[in-house]
Amino acid sequence: MNFKEQIQQGIPSILPEKKPYDPTINHAPKRKDILSKEEKDLSLRNALRYFDPKHHATLLPEFREELEKYGRIYMYRFRPDYKIYARPIDEYPGKSNQAKAIMLMIQNNLDYSVAQHPHELITYGGNGAVFQNWAQYLLTMKYLSEMTDEQTLAVYSGHPMGLFPSHKDAPRVVVTNGMMIPNYSKPDDWEKFNALGVTQYGQMTAGSYMYIGPQGIVHGTTITVLNGFRKIKKEPKGGLFVTSGLGGMSGAQPKAGNIAGCVTVCGEVNKKATETRHSQGWVDEVISDLDELSKRVKEATSNKETVSIAYDGNIVEVWEKFDEDNIKIDLGSDQTSLHNPWAGGYYPVGLTYEESVEMMASNPEQFKKEVQRSLRRQVEAINKHTAKDTYFFDYGNAFLLEASRAGAAILSEEKGKEFRYPSYVQDIMGPMCFDYGFGPFRWVCASGKPEDLQKTDEIACEVLEELMKNSPKEIQQQMQDNITWIKGAQENKLVVGSQARILYADSDGRVKIASAFNKAIKEGKIGTVVLGRDHHDVSGTDSPYRETSNIYDGSRFTADMAIQNVIGDSFRGATWVSIHNGGGVGWGEVINGGFGMVLDGSNDAQRRLENMLFWDVNNGIARRSWARNGEAVFAIKRAMDNNPQLKVTLPNFVDDNLFT
Repeated sequence: MNFKEQIQQGIPSILPEKKPYDPTINHAPKRKDILSKEEKDLSLRNALRYFDPKHHATLLPEFREELEKYGRIYMYRFRPDYKIYARPIDEYPGKSNQAKAIMLMIQNNLDYSVAQHPHELITYGGNGAVFQNWAQYLLTMKYLSEMTDEQTLAVYSGHPMGLFPSHKDAPRVVVTNGMMIPNYSKPDDWEKFNALGVTQYGQMTAGSYMYIGPQGIVHGTTITVLNGFRKIKKEPKGGLFVTSGLGGMSGAQPKAGNIAGCVTVCGEVNKKATETRHSQGWVDEVISDLDELSKRVKEATSNKETVSIAYDGNIVEVWEKFDEDNIKIDLGSDQTSLHNPWAGGYYPVGLTYEESVEMMASNPEQFKKEVQRSLRRQVEAINKHTAKDTYFFDYGNAFLLEASRAGAAILSEEKGKEFRYPSYVQDIMGPMCFDYGFGPFRWVCASGKPEDLQKTDEIACEVLEELMKNSPKEIQQQMQDNITWIKGAQENKLVVGSQARILYADSDGRVKIASAFNKAIKEGKIGTVVLGRDHHDVSGTDSPYRETSNIYDGSRFTADMAIQNVIGDSFRGATWVSIHNGGGVGWGEVINGGFGMVLDGSNDAQRRLENMLFWDVNNGIARRSWARNGEAVFAIKRAMDNNPQLKVTLPNFVDDNLFT
């Protein structure tokens, strides 16, 4: 069968040959053995329901072996033989171009050059899954190949429940991931119910088919690093940024440091992750000896080089070594996946990568102790540097939260139970970007042509330059940062996987850029474009320790904004929508929502993009304004001036002197 026929086949009626485990692939760690005997039997029954009973006797021992060996049933036998990557949209079978675009985005998430653990269908973050198993992938692709524009596919945590009659303006797909009853949303609940095959952790853009490789975060990281240096009133040239993580999204950090123009040191214990980022050109040098690293960093900062260095080892050792050698760190952070601390998100100092992988499965309680011991040691070293004027910030990965739970000296004596260090959203991204409506707007050229991407870059740049002429002084810096970014996008070679781009834009920018794209498609200058965004945005995510950490009216632990966002996007014209429990900071710690929108040059697409993109941003600005964030009050008043149909409840400010 050719590619289209294999997609249309779905789950094959004749069993494919059993596939050997490929040790050259970066695999997910073995998961915790958490199910009882009865629950393991239930997990097997749940897996077998995808297959004709005539195959059950063959598949049962195989799936039982996977469950015992890996802690999950991935159904490796059913992994397709064809290469998975974002093909040009015309190569997908189907009756709906919108559905074809979704297939393209799903395959991009699972591309070997994009996905962290492709054989386990995990895109990034150690557990950010597109599907739970290969049967779900095969069935979903089959449904999408059959779908018309009068149907909607409902996807429950990776499981395609089925095609339902709807209408052309409804989303083609509605995705939910990990939407648990609140009392069943602890970390072990994910372990248990994921092992049972009934839920999954979709992360932010993995389970919503909108991940575009590390480029997806490199822009936000670049802005964070630039504004971090602005905050300490220092030029990036000759400055030192120290962080950790080269896996999924964290792999963007060294590239962002290069674009910002500083010296970056990024620790990573997984050699395969380091090799991948080095081979892709996302990190310049790899050093495994601490003395050599120390010498190289002194040289690079002295010469004001722009260079990124991966330390092949544990980041705790770097913090300690740089303290001993009196190397001044200007900016410090951490982007290990501490939302998932006990299952591969953080590897403790003193253990090798292999020892950690073994311990987390065979002795999870001891592994937890080792992680917490390591966090205490890491914070102790960080505190020594901040005493010497290092600016350290939490990168939204739950570092401060898990360090506090580990008993590290991370709480401020001056602020009671508040953390000693800010979230980067509190200090940088919130007041400088999110409150003004600026967030990570994305697009993918579905033709797969690099020349289409270049044309869209040029279109976006023209739009931003025109908008900047009349933009208020409050957002001039944000506009200029994005113009600089998009002009350098081609030379920085940011594409991994699909022909995709990201830039931070506000509501006006997103609508006008999308409109210009739609016009270019209509005129035949470019092919179909898929719009989206990171959930890490103005409006899509309620996360008290990250996206909404600069909300101070007590509502940062509520999730109304994210839910309203997805409901509103769905009836305003999104092609697909998603809502997730977890993502970025951990299961039970955040609710986040996303969307995808297909532009085809039609009048319908123009109507939808104007309606939906305006809401998608201003929903969040309105909420931030009501929290009395001054920048958001400015932004929502400006939005109301521009659109008379928008009427938002504004807060009244109370005189602080009344409380003295």
